[in-house]
Amino acid sequence: MKNKPLILTLFALVCLVLGAIWYQPKPMVKDLQHQSVIRVGILQLVTHEALDQICAGTIAELKADLPKGKQIHIEVLNAEGDQNKLQTMSKQLVSKNDLVIGIATPAAQALAHTTKEKPVFMSAVSDPVGAKLVTNLGQPRSNVTGLATQLPITKTLDLMQSLLPQLKTIGVLYASSEDNSASQVAAFTQKAQARGYHVKPYAVPSTNEIATTMTVLAQSVDALFIPQDNTIASAFPLVVKIAQAQQLPVFPSVDTMVKAGGLACVFQNQYQLGVKSAKQVKQLIAGKKLKDIPIEVVDDGQALVNSQVAEALKIPLPESTNYQRLSTAAH
Repeated sequence: MKNKPLILTLFALVCLVLGAIWYQPKPMVKDLQHQSVIRVGILQLVTHEALDQICAGTIAELKADLPKGKQIHIEVLNAEGDQNKLQTMSKQLVSKNDLVIGIATPAAQALAHTTKEKPVFMSAVSDPVGAKLVTNLGQPRSNVTGLATQLPITKTLDLMQSLLPQLKTIGVLYASSEDNSASQVAAFTQKAQARGYHVKPYAVPSTNEIATTMTVLAQSVDALFIPQDNTIASAFPLVVKIAQAQQLPVFPSVDTMVKAGGLACVFQNQYQLGVKSAKQVKQLIAGKKLKDIPIEVVDDGQALVNSQVAEALKIPLPESTNYQRLSTAAH
C-alpha cells in the first residue's frame, strides 16, 4: 500500500495534537522554604475599617517572629472598589511577588483569575465556592486557599430576638454586584423565615442608590440587617445617618460598624482574621505544600451591643452576660 507511510505519519500527528489538547499539566507552586527573601503582594478591595484591620493584622503577623536570615517584603495595593484597578493591580502584584493575598471576594477573584501558578490566599471571603475560588471547602484548589468567614447567623438572630422581642419584619441591605452577598442573604433569609420572621431583601447596584433605598425600606421594616458586604460597609455612615433619622435599628456584621452607629452585631475580630491569614502564609513559607494547607472556616463570633444607640432608640437592654456593651457611638 503506497500511502501507508503517509497515513501512519498523519495518524501520529493527530495523536500528538489530541495529546496536547487532553494533557493539562497541574500548576506548580514554587517552593519558598529555601528563599531568603519572600515577596508578598496584598490586594485590598476598598478602604473601610474592617478590611483595613484585616490588612494590618496580616502585615503585623507576617513580620513577626521570622526565622533567622528570612526577610519579608510586602507590597499593598488598594483598588478602592474600582473593578478596572482590580485587574491592573492583580497583574502588577502577581508579576512582582512570590505569593499574593486578596482581601475581600472581588480582590481574591481578580488574583485567582490572574495566576494559576503562584499561591493565592483569600481573606474576608464568605462564600469561596459560590465565588468559584474553590470547588469545595474540604480542600484548596491547586493554587488557592485561605479563610472562609461565614456569618454566625443563628447567634445573630438570637441577638435580634433578645433585643427586639416584637420584631416581625427584617430588611436586608446588600450590593447586587458582590457574589458573596447573595449567598449570605439567602442563608439569612432561610433561617429567619424558619423562626417566623418576614424578610425583605433590598439589593443596590452601587453606593449611589443607597440613600433612596434606605428611605424606602425604613418605612416598611422593623430592623435592618447588613451582611458582610464591602459596598455597603464603605457607605455605612450614610446608612447610619438615614437609619437614625428614621429610628431604625441596624444590625451589621462587623464590630467596627457597631462602633460607627449600628445597634448590635455578632462579630469576628477583623485584626485577628488578618493574623490567621498570615499564619496560613507562614505555613507555606515554612515548607508546607499549598495543597496541604486547608481552607479555614471561621463561623463563630462574639455579640456586641452599642448601649448608646440602644438608649437613643429606647430599646431596653436585657440583663445578660452573653454580649459586650459598647458605650460610645459615632457622632
